[in-house]
Amino acid sequence: MERPPPKNEQITLDPKRYIVSKTDPKGVITYGNDYFVEISGYKEAELIAKPHNLIRHPDMPQVVFKVMWDRIRKGQSIMAVVKNMAKDGRYYWVITDFESKKDKLTNEITGYTAFRKAAPKDVVKTVEPLYQKLLEIEAQSGMEGAEKYLVGFLEEKGLSYDEFIDQIVGNKGLFKVFFTAMKKLFG
Repeated sequence: MERPPPKNEQITLDPKRYIVSKTDPKGVITYGNDYFVEISGYKEAELIAKPHNLIRHPDMPQVVFKVMWDRIRKGQSIMAVVKNMAKDGRYYWVITDFESKKDKLTNEITGYTAFRKAAPKDVVKTVEPLYQKLLEIEAQSGMEGAEKYLVGFLEEKGLSYDEFIDQIVGNKGLFKVFFTAMKKLFG
């Protein structure tokens, strides 16, 4: 399936709605809620059995996905700010909370669930320059260089990746309640 080039046009997400998708252990989509289908611009049949990176926007640094995959493959949850691309090339920013699903008997990962909510403008304004810098470094020095930069960036702030994301998204109060409720509903 060929994707159109990205457009400089943002999709405005409803702050009261949520996007949920599930994948198998390899990142192949097994489920998407109605809002995910609507916002992505794909028909449900076009999403199911396709790699989740189908909606990856080229403005997203690969190193951010590496950090996410490193964590969820270990069965750890992670929250990230992600720019996605709809089928028509428009984009949308989300705060995503990824959770690994495990077989209760074998403890093996059976899939992943992503819970997404619209990213506030101030959050996007904070991560865009960082993501731009990471993309530039990836172009010059590959993912390894970008990862070194990201580690240094976080060390300079005296924060772990999780603390940085929690700080910029305000991961507390109603925000935290939202993701907790989504996990119970779709877990």
